[in-house]
This record gives sequence, structure tokens and C-alpha cells, in this order.
Amino acid sequence: MARNSMMPSDTSKLKANGTFNWLVWASLALALAFSFHPAQMSRTPLLFENSENMQRFAQEFLRPDFAQLPYYAAQMLLTLQIALWGTALAVVIGLPLGLLGARNVAPAPVVFVTRRIMDVLRSVNELVLGTIFLVAVGLGPLAGVLAIAAHTAGVLGKLFSEAVESIDMRPVEGIRVTGAHALAQVVWGIAPQVAPLWTSYALYRFESNARSATVLGLIGAGGIGQALFEAINRFAYRETAAIALVVVVVVAALDLLSDAIRRRLL
Repeated sequence: MARNSMMPSDTSKLKANGTFNWLVWASLALALAFSFHPAQMSRTPLLFENSENMQRFAQEFLRPDFAQLPYYAAQMLLTLQIALWGTALAVVIGLPLGLLGARNVAPAPVVFVTRRIMDVLRSVNELVLGTIFLVAVGLGPLAGVLAIAAHTAGVLGKLFSEAVESIDMRPVEGIRVTGAHALAQVVWGIAPQVAPLWTSYALYRFESNARSATVLGLIGAGGIGQALFEAINRFAYRETAAIALVVVVVVAALDLLSDAIRRRLL
């Protein structure tokens, strides 16, 4: 007769998991409390005290000026081109990083070094990287492309390596015993299993990079962000609203398109 009662070891595991969960939530609550004053959360009422300024800003913002729409569209297209090239270069760099950073493919020392390289690339913000590349190549879209490529390579390399670590290694072992070299093992054993997921990650990062490329325009990397920065500096709220709407529409369209593609792939 089957036993419905839980084993003592199972009960102790549940209690341990419950205690750990409570510790995590308690730690989070303490962290929020500790961060309350440093984050100046006590100044939140100022958002409502300056209501007149906010009302004026909202009134201007609700009347966007599309007089320069062709210019905004051209700059938004340039932003997408920056994001596209940055993502493409990141995929080229991220593929070997993903393979060399996978524990089930590369030796432990190689994995350790590769993952530290990816950590460095991910931890440096695109704006910082863009400033560095501006010094190297000057003002213009190329600095934005290189900044997005470097940062995104670290992100995609991490995602790619995690996808490789989750594959079934039996097809790879079967190819290996035939005497095939490492590249053949990757092409015929690894790539077919991870290609849909890798493509999905790349599409998602392209969508995110379209937003990042907008911000990079603030430091002189070209695109719609530069036009946005100029409008804000001139307190041209109606122009700012028009530019913001262009960005929102394009990013939303990219989101719908990439989501549809990812659904077909997965």
C-alpha cells in the first residue's frame, strides 16, 4: 500500500526552504528600509508640490509639434541602423564567448577567463563605452555602434553560454567519437540545439539596443537621441513630445515584430 505521508527528510527540506524564503524577504525589507533616506524617498511629496510646473509641462507635452517629422524619421532610421550594426557585431563576438564560457564545452581555466571578460563588458554602461569610443573615433554613429557592440557582446555571451550548458551532450559525443574536429562538433552537435534560442536572444537585444542607441545620441553618437537632447536644452516641449512619440511608436513596432519572430522560432 502506497504511503501518503511525507518522509521526515522531505519535511525537514520543506522547513529549511520555508526558513530560507523568509530570510530572503526579511533581508529585502531591511535593505529597502536602509536605503530609504539615501535614495531620498522622503522627498517624494515634492512631485506634487510643484504641480503648477508639472501642469504647464504636461500641457505643452500633450500638443506635439510634428513640423520636422521627416527629420525625426531620418534620425530614428539612423538610430535603428546603429542598433542593427551594434547587435550584429555583438553576435559575432558573443558566439565564441558563449562557447568558450560554457562549462560543458571548454576547459575550466578558459571558462573562468572568458566569463570574467564577459563580466567586464556587461558591467560597463553603453554611455561610458560610448564616451571612450568617441575619444578613439570622434563624434558620430560609429562610436555608438562600437559601444553597443561591446556591451551587448558581454550580455549575449553570457546568455549564449547558458544556452549551451543546457543542451543534450549525447549528439556532440556521438560526433566526437567519429573523429570530427571541434568546429564540426559545434556546427553539427551544438548549433542545431541552440540556434533558435540564440536567435531569440539576439532579436531581444536588438530591440533593447534600439532604446540604448537613442540614449547614446545624448553624447554625440548621432541618431534621434541627439535631436531629443537639443530639443530638451531649448525647452521645446512640443518638439520633445513629438520625438518621444516617434521613439515610442518605432520601439513598440520592433517589440511586436521581434515577439512574432521569437514565437515562430520557439
